[in-house]
Amino acid sequence: MTEEHATRRAGLCMLLLFWVLFLGGGAWWLHGYLEDQRNPNAHLASVTGVDEPLVLKRNRAGHFVATGRINGEPVEFLLDTGATYVAVSDELAQRLGLEAIGSAWFNTANGRVRGDLATLDEVSLGGYEARDVRGSISPGLTGEVALLGMSFLDRFDIEIRGERMVLRPAGGG
Repeated sequence: MTEEHATRRAGLCMLLLFWVLFLGGGAWWLHGYLEDQRNPNAHLASVTGVDEPLVLKRNRAGHFVATGRINGEPVEFLLDTGATYVAVSDELAQRLGLEAIGSAWFNTANGRVRGDLATLDEVSLGGYEARDVRGSISPGLTGEVALLGMSFLDRFDIEIRGERMVLRPAGGG
């Protein structure tokens, strides 16, 4: 192998390495950007002990999505002021170790369904925590996203203006 051939080969390897790193970095950045568009409040899972109002941003679809915790486990919430309980899917209930304490009928966007009731030991969002929160294990839900309903949200004053939702402890001014 001549020195010119070896140099050309090294240059080609360097060019290939550049493009692999460039495309990999671009894909990583794009994934982060799209994830931030879907859940702009993901950082709230690690917030503890707040003394200020909690401010949430709408995602691109117009929903308030945030990462919080149920019984210490990270969970992505879709905040739903029309939901009575914190509602989880069967799969998520199994992962969280939730046990049914009864059953009930629920009126959902997809019609009337029978589901199970559960008590969530602790639900937290952005440093706000609530204990003994009523929940439901809803057969109409799938995946890892939970509906954060009024059994948690009614403990707070809620203000929605434009692209922001502000939560304050009830009566907290």
